[in-house]
Amino acid sequence: MPADVELLIVGGGCAGLSLAMQLAKRQQRAPRTLILEQRAHYGNDRTWCFWGDDTTPFATLATHQWRTVSVRNGGRVAQLDCSQTPYRMVSSEQFYTAAVAALTDAPQLQLQMATRLLSDAHCRGGHWHVETSAGPLTASMVVDTRPLVPAANRALLWQSFYGHEIECEQPVFDPDCAVLMDFSSASPERVAFRYVLPTSRTRALVEFTVFAAQPVAAAALAADLDAAIAQRVRGATFTRRRSEHGVLPMGLSASPAVAAPPEQAASYVRAGLFAGAARPATGYAFQRIQRWAADCAARLADAGAAVGHPPDPCFSAWMDRLFLSVIERQPQLAPQLFADMFGRVESQRIIRFLSDRGRLADHAAVALALPFKPFLQQLFRSPS
Repeated sequence: MPADVELLIVGGGCAGLSLAMQLAKRQQRAPRTLILEQRAHYGNDRTWCFWGDDTTPFATLATHQWRTVSVRNGGRVAQLDCSQTPYRMVSSEQFYTAAVAALTDAPQLQLQMATRLLSDAHCRGGHWHVETSAGPLTASMVVDTRPLVPAANRALLWQSFYGHEIECEQPVFDPDCAVLMDFSSASPERVAFRYVLPTSRTRALVEFTVFAAQPVAAAALAADLDAAIAQRVRGATFTRRRSEHGVLPMGLSASPAVAAPPEQAASYVRAGLFAGAARPATGYAFQRIQRWAADCAARLADAGAAVGHPPDPCFSAWMDRLFLSVIERQPQLAPQLFADMFGRVESQRIIRFLSDRGRLADHAAVALALPFKPFLQQLFRSPS
C-alpha cells in the first residue's frame, strides 16, 4: 500500500519552510510533500540576521540592512565595515509570507497548520506511521525540524535572548549602525550583552542576551532587558511594539538521536537548530539552513534521500569549542575577547569567519587577534 505522502516535513518553522521552498522550485521533480505546523497562524515573532550581498538567499527580502556594526566594551568601540556585505535583517513575517506564497504555487506541496503530532513516528512495512491531531498519517520519508526540549547537558552553553521592538518619541538611534554586542551590563559571573538593531532614528529591536550553562526563560531576563532599554534610550519615552524570545544551543555535545533503527535511519532525518543548524560559537543559523535546504532539496528531487546538516570542518569546530570552553570557565574574559576579535581583524575576514566562509588565513587572523594565555590554559585542562 502506498504511503499518504512521499515526504513528511514535521515543523513549519525556518528549517521546514526553507526546505519546502527549495522543493517548490523543483516543481514536479519534488516528492509529494506535507508540511505539518502546530501553530494556527504565523506571526512576526522572530528576526534572522546575516551578512550578505544581493545574491545571498533572502537578501532582497531584508526589512533593513546596516553597513556598519559595532561591539562595545566600556569605552572601547570596535566597528566593522559591512559595506561590501551588509548585515541584513529578515523578519519572520516577511519570511512566512514568502514561504506561503511559494507553496501556493506548488501543488505537490501542502502546508497543514494547527496540526500536532500525538506520537513519535514508527517505521512499519517500509513507511513511517504517525498519529496527528488531524488523524493517522504515513510517509516514505520524514524530515523532523521540531526543536527538542533543551537539556543543559546537550550543549556546552546556551544562548538565551529576550527583546522588545520599541518606538521612541525622540530620535535616539543611528539607523546606519547595528550594535552586535554592548557589554555595558557585563558581570564576572556571566556573559551578558545588549543587542540593538535600529531600523530608524526612533525605532529599534533591543535584546538582552546571556550565554549560560542552562537555558534562561523570558521572565528571568525581563528585568535585565528593561534595564538595558532604559540605559539605551536615556529617558526617552517609548512604546513597545512586539517582543521575541529564543534559546539557541552553542556547541551541541552530540547529534540528537535519530528516531529510527539503523536500517531505516536514511529515511528519517532531523534538521534545524537542535540538529546542527546553528554555528556553535555564535548561534547564527539562517544562512546555514538555506545552504542545507538547497542541498537536501536537490537530492530529493533526484530521487535520493534527505540529508541532515553537514558537520562543521574539523578545524572550525575545534576553534569554536575551544572558544566556548574558555568563556564558559572564564566569563569575565568574554567582553575583551569579542572586542579583540572585532577590533583587530580586518572586516571582511571576520565577516567570512562568522558566515562560515572563512579561509585558513581568516581563521589564523582571528586566532592571532586573541590573547594566547587563556586558550593555552584551556588546552592543558582539556586536550580534546
